[in-house]
Amino acid sequence: MFSELALHERLLKAVEELKFAEPTPVQAAAIPLALQGHDLRVTAQTGSGKTAAFVLPILNRLIGPAQVRVDIRALILLPTRELAQQTLKEVERFSQFTFIKAGMITGGEDFKVQAAMLRKVPDILIGTPGRLLEHLNAGNLDLKKVEVLVLDEADRMLDMGFSEDVERLTGECPNRQQTLLFSATTGGNALREMTQKVLREPKHLLLNRVSELAEGTRQQVITADHDQHKEAIINWLVANETYQKAIIFTNTKAWADRLYGRLVAQDIKAFVLHGDKDQKDRKAAIDRFKQGGSKVLVATDVAARGLDIDGLDLVINFDMPRSGDDYVHRVGRTGRAGSEGLAISLIDHSDWNLMSSVERYLKQTFERRVIKELKGTYSGPKKVKASGKAVGKKKKTDAKGDKKKTASKTPTKRRTANKPKSELVSQDGLAPLKKRSTPAPAAE
Repeated sequence: MFSELALHERLLKAVEELKFAEPTPVQAAAIPLALQGHDLRVTAQTGSGKTAAFVLPILNRLIGPAQVRVDIRALILLPTRELAQQTLKEVERFSQFTFIKAGMITGGEDFKVQAAMLRKVPDILIGTPGRLLEHLNAGNLDLKKVEVLVLDEADRMLDMGFSEDVERLTGECPNRQQTLLFSATTGGNALREMTQKVLREPKHLLLNRVSELAEGTRQQVITADHDQHKEAIINWLVANETYQKAIIFTNTKAWADRLYGRLVAQDIKAFVLHGDKDQKDRKAAIDRFKQGGSKVLVATDVAARGLDIDGLDLVINFDMPRSGDDYVHRVGRTGRAGSEGLAISLIDHSDWNLMSSVERYLKQTFERRVIKELKGTYSGPKKVKASGKAVGKKKKTDAKGDKKKTASKTPTKRRTANKPKSELVSQDGLAPLKKRSTPAPAAE
């Protein structure tokens, strides 16, 4: 129970108002340690409730009587605008019975309006690295008195190339007393290096391993012959599956736009979300989708993280994601809070090896499914390795075991005798003009 956590009574009142009965595993593990002031390195899958796991301890630290704000006391860094907006809403919900104020700085919004907000000095600042650095360079931002720094979705920020920006912003918070780093994956060397640089004697919490997707999520594979075959399967699934809300993921903006156009042409309420959409359109698409204004959202991986959407029970991968982590972030959208979900990946010959890599990463075998009306000719490679990947064609080797070099095709000079007769006869039927044996005299 939340009442058993050492939280301020005003926060417990907000929790009760929001009808949060019991903390999730990540909240139960992280909140007590955060309240004690420890630096934390937390790995927990998307949708596990980790936002509250850092927001509540921050609010508990900052809570107090109303007073003039002179310093930003907490900074929360996130990789995307959508995640920043969602986090701001969470802060506002939990702080509704306090005097704590939060502000948000992301790209796509008016710079001058943001500068005016910073002059009011919010207690908690939430933002994306790029735009925060712009305000820092413009002299609008002072982070010297930040007490708590949170890096949420740290692995994603590194994937998006924010490593140097995060290090710069971290360096601008020299007097911080606590740093909390959250990620959905254990990450690679880059994340380990960042952990060593920004955390001080951290407690490590590994909850909901990335390979353990929600138990209520069924994962299926449907093979396809080509992209047009995939389109036909998408149309069938959208028309025949039972779902409240669905997200279709593509790897490219072009395919996202194309699929969206096809769905709209069939009178299906859909929205599209990718990096080329401006902030206003992106926000409208997400809000309408959450509120039920559309049943289908077509998106690139910009929507794979940080979107908490109730009733999302179908995820379709038009393209197989490029890594196991990306797969988890996409599929982690569904099957939340004990509800059932369905994840379907469409696989043609170019997707097979990616799919087998994801299966190995998750230590799972996806359910194979066939739609009788749309059964194609491709059902997987004829031969597979022990890893599950397709067996490629071997290059021929000579007796010594060396790879044979392909002889370079150099054009040989044709003999006149081998030329076809058509080359020896002019177009008017007369004898062809012969080249002069000596150069023509220069014109005067």
